[in-house]
Order: sequence, then structure tokens, then C-alpha cells
Amino acid sequence: MGSRFCTIKGIPSLARRVRRKPGIGNREMLLLGLGMLGVGILSGCGQGETEAENVMPAPVQQKETEAEEWQAAEETPYGKYPELVTYTLGQMSGANNSNLPDGDTYENNAYTRYLRKMLNIQNRSIYLEAEDKYDEFINVLVKDRTLPDVLVLSDREMLKELVENDLVEDLTEVFESCTTDRIKEMYDSYGGQLLEAGVFDGRLMAVPETVIDHGPRLMWLRKDWMDELGLQEPETLEEAFGIVESFVENRMGAEEGEEPIGLVCDTALIGTTSSSYSVEPIFQYYGAEPQKWIEKDGKIIYGSLTEETQKGLYRLRQLYAKGVLDQNFALRTQNNIRDLVVEGKCGAFFGLWWTPNNPLMDQYEQDPTAEWEPYYFKSSREVHTYASFRDNKYVVVRKGYEHPEIVMKIISVLFDYTRYEAEDADEVNDYFALNVDPTARPLVINVDYNEATYTVTENIRRALAGDMSKEKLSAIEESYYDACRNYLNGRQNSSEEWAAYKSRISAVGLLVDGNYQPPIREYLEMTDNEVPQNLQTLEKNAFIQIILGKQPMAYFDTFVDEWYSQGGEELLERVQTAHDTAEAAEP
Repeated sequence: MGSRFCTIKGIPSLARRVRRKPGIGNREMLLLGLGMLGVGILSGCGQGETEAENVMPAPVQQKETEAEEWQAAEETPYGKYPELVTYTLGQMSGANNSNLPDGDTYENNAYTRYLRKMLNIQNRSIYLEAEDKYDEFINVLVKDRTLPDVLVLSDREMLKELVENDLVEDLTEVFESCTTDRIKEMYDSYGGQLLEAGVFDGRLMAVPETVIDHGPRLMWLRKDWMDELGLQEPETLEEAFGIVESFVENRMGAEEGEEPIGLVCDTALIGTTSSSYSVEPIFQYYGAEPQKWIEKDGKIIYGSLTEETQKGLYRLRQLYAKGVLDQNFALRTQNNIRDLVVEGKCGAFFGLWWTPNNPLMDQYEQDPTAEWEPYYFKSSREVHTYASFRDNKYVVVRKGYEHPEIVMKIISVLFDYTRYEAEDADEVNDYFALNVDPTARPLVINVDYNEATYTVTENIRRALAGDMSKEKLSAIEESYYDACRNYLNGRQNSSEEWAAYKSRISAVGLLVDGNYQPPIREYLEMTDNEVPQNLQTLEKNAFIQIILGKQPMAYFDTFVDEWYSQGGEELLERVQTAHDTAEAAEP
């Protein structure tokens, strides 16, 4: 980037640099800037004087150097601030202190120590809230206008409110100057629409998280229970349901006086990239994609309203009636389901590839003989779906904070430099194999290439097989490689090594070997197409009532009519119009 300094006799104007220094008020900035200007003018007087008299005074040289350091820090990804820069943070806390090593905290851990070493920055997590209560907590901060300097949001409506009320900084220029080329490439791997999710009126007001493709939900089954009952591994989804039925019939995991538990299921039915226990594969078996916008016969429709979704509900209703589906699923919370898994009370659920990290690692620590195995059942019916912004997190900076570039520098250091270039970031990268939760990061997001999950596994497997040298692995890959190698060597495996192998090799390996191809993530042109809360509640209640048998299957038609009449028809018309307009505008 070209310099924006004005010069007098070769001395840069310090007005902007001084203004940016922390702890200096407007009056002091003006006086110091004028003082430096005066020194510059006086030093240029008397052209005939000796060379010694024209030498720039030491204090001016020091200020010029300091100004250049501030400029480098504020306009480059890795420039280090000449003075410590602090920022207040709204922090999402994870379970078990985010699995941080003993002694580490949210303000003093491998991430924050490395950022302080490289950039001279330090977070102060003045707002700390558990992940499941975070959105509600942040909503209070927004309403009270008591925002921290840096904040991660997971609610797009809240983001819109902040932008509309001019409460967050414009990040357009700092994204260009303070993110690395590799970070920009990562965003490009998703297509332009992802970054545009943070754009309002042509300006970047928030940095979206890159929602890496996690693949389809896998069915996780207790393989040791299957072996005990003499059951063969399933090749189809229906065979898997037969295994769960056998678990229930044989009271696997149930103590005397307890009812056996079948396939556990969250009441949301459809999950996000950070949740387990949903049942998408059952719907997808029938070609249904509930809670997503889909294209069918050239028209945009809401996936929960289709005949295919009705068929999926009917199958869930059958499974519930047979006892295969947990009989108390409608009463359970995510934490309650997690406890059932960890305590060995159930032996079947759907989850993404990272499931060994959470919750299965905790069960392994309690009972290493509990053998979980993932199974991948391909869906034969492809549906043209549109990605939702509901899985996105967004990083924003409070309006008026003097270093908005700090979030771009953090992203560049944590997600580029430490992974691909640094030779002194082992402590940071060891966190992956130690299963430290992402909530330990100052920014609770991840930025990576769209296909990073599969590339990492492919490279680890090549290195384990001796087809790729360890030196060619990225820092993340090397960390997982070491853990997987230790697991295979059987050296008193830790739960972290077991989880690394089971997730990266067993689970992701299934998808790689099954030739799974990440779909091209396509967003609707209209970014405010999220289904309002009243319609979400209507849908959730109707679906649960149908599955439980408290409403007949014909009630599905009633639900569809009510969805349209309570605002769905207007929403659908807006989405379709925006889509048609965008298509017509394409060259």
C-alpha cells in the first residue's frame, strides 16, 4: 500500500499516527502534532548552515520511527504495535473451560500469548457467557448499547440491528490492508457470496466465519454392543435402525428399573455445523431438506413444506412407535442427551465427523472399552438446496474503537501464519490434538478453505502410509499426525489421541473413501430470507406432535396452510422475487 504521509523536509506528518496512539487525548494529539511540525520547519531553515546543523534532532528521529511503526502495525497483517494495545471482548465460553490445559484462561492461553508476542495485543474478556446462553446475553448488551470493542455474533438479525443503528465500524479498508493473501484465498474458495454476507450498502461491516464443509451426518453406533449381541455392521440406514431396535430390546445401557434408550434426537430435528443429535439423514433418505430453501421445478420453496418432508415425518413417527426413537426425546435438552451418551445410557445418534471430540471423548475417559463406530449412508436423491446464513458467525468492532484492524490481524495470525509459516507456534497448534475447544480463541470462529476437512485427512493418511514426508504437512496436519501415530502405536493412548484418530481417520476417512464431494455453497441473493421465529415455532411444534402421534399425519397439511397464512406466503414471494431479479441481472 502506498504511503499516505505528507512530508515537510522529509519529516512525516505525525497527526494521524499520534491520533492513533492509545491513551492520548485530542488536545494532546493536536499539541504534539503541531510541536513536531514546528521542529520540522525549524530544522529546514538556514540552507547555508553546516551539515551538522541540518542533522535531524534525536527526538524527532525517534518520533518518526515510532510513527512508521504505528503505520506498519495498522496497515499490515503482521505489523507489531510499538505499545501494548488492549481490547475488550465478548467471549463465548465452552464446557469444561473449553478443555484448556490446567492454568490456562481465556485471557492467558496459547492463542493470547502468541498474539501478544507477535502483535503486542491483549484481550480483556469483560463479557463471558456460556455458549448455549450467549445469544441471549449479547442481545442484552446490544439493547443496552454496552458493547465491548470486539464481538462475535451468531444472530444475523442482531447484526442488522447493529449496522442500522451505526454501532459498528466499517471494516472495508482494514480487510484489504490487514488480511493476508491466503486469508483472502480462503474466502474466495466459498465463492463471493460468503464475504458478501457481511456487506451492507457496499461496505464490509462484519467479517463472516468461513463455514467449512463438515460433510453429511454420520450414524454413530456402539460397536461393542453390536459385537456382544452378534450383530453385523449395517450397510443401509434401515439395517442401522434394526440394530438400534436390538439395543432397546436387549436393554443395552439400562440399569434395573430404567427404560432403555433408543436413537437419541434433539427436538430441533435439523442441526447446525456445531450440533449433534439431529436426524437429517432420515429426511434426506426421502429426498427432503427441511428448514432449507430449495429449488424445485424452477421455483424456490421452503423445504419443510414438501411431500418428501411429510414422508420423513411419517418414518420418524413409525420409529417412535416401535421404540427405536428415544421415547422421551421431546423432553430432552442438548445437555441431557450429551449426559446420556457420556454415561453409556444410549448407543446410537447422528453426528458430524468431529463427534469424537464432543461428546465421545468424555465417555472414552470414563470407559475406554466403549467402542463407537461411524457409518456413512449415502443419500441417493440430490436436492438443489441453498445455504443458510444461520450457521454463520460474524465478527464486528464497536463504533469508535481506534484499532478496527485488530480483528483482521488476529485472523491473519491465527489462521494463516501459525498454520503455514510460523516455526515457533507449536503450543498453538498442539491445541488441536489436545481437543481444546474453539471457544478458547479470542475470536470464536474458524477461517479455512472450504475443503480443508478432507485435505487434512488425506495428507495425514499419506504421511502415516509413508507416501508423504512429515515436513510437508501444515502445522495442523502435523499435530493430528503425531496424535494419530501415537494412537496406532498403542502407547497408553490419551483420550485426545483416540479422538484425533477416530475423527480425522475413521470418520473423515469414511467420507473420503466414499467419494463424498462438498456441494457448491450457493446462497440466495436476498440475505434477509431467514424464517421468522413465529414460523419456526409453528413448525417445531407441529413436527413434534406428528412424530409423537398426538396429531394425525393429515395435520401436516394444516401446518402448511398455517405457515402460509402467518407470514410464510409473503416471505416466499419476497425470496422468489429477489431470486428472479438476481437471475435476470446475470449476463
